[in-house]
Amino acid sequence: MRVLLIAFVLALFAINAQAVDPASIPQAKATKLGLYLEAKDVPAFLKAHAPKVLFVDVRTPEEVLFVGSPTGIDGQAPFGIMHYEKWDSAKNTFPRNPNPDFLSQFEVFALDKGIDKTDPVVLICRSGDRSAMSADLLARYGYTNVWSVVDGFEGDMAKDGPNKGKRTVNGWKNAGLPWSYDIDQNRITMGK
Repeated sequence: MRVLLIAFVLALFAINAQAVDPASIPQAKATKLGLYLEAKDVPAFLKAHAPKVLFVDVRTPEEVLFVGSPTGIDGQAPFGIMHYEKWDSAKNTFPRNPNPDFLSQFEVFALDKGIDKTDPVVLICRSGDRSAMSADLLARYGYTNVWSVVDGFEGDMAKDGPNKGKRTVNGWKNAGLPWSYDIDQNRITMGK
């Protein structure tokens, strides 16, 4: 009994020690479940919850191919799909629309790893916006323990100084966490 109590307290500490204060989250990164991690805390979180935790990259396949991906992801299911046949002049980029197959692509990885809807799920994108939207979608479908990495893979943009406008503030890469350009085709899905 004492061993179980100690294990429970340690697990609770591991969760709370890595949680981000929901009041500090910008609206675009807020989720209905209110579960947030900073990239620097993800490896310890994954280790503390292994093997019943799922780590999914929700960026586009293009981002994964050309920017790299965190080491240790269980899968990549794009929340959005780029449309290269159009140009959004206001945003100076190609438009990205929601991926209608996101849920089914995500669930392939969840089923493969034996993840239940109450097991921890960690989602990462470029800077925390799409992981938040993905977390909300999964919550609507009954997932109750979905964590959004608020600073994402590349981090937030510097607001001033010599790096103004560059993603140098925080995030997986800027924390010096392991990542690679190598892609495991069994862990990546393609949007339509």
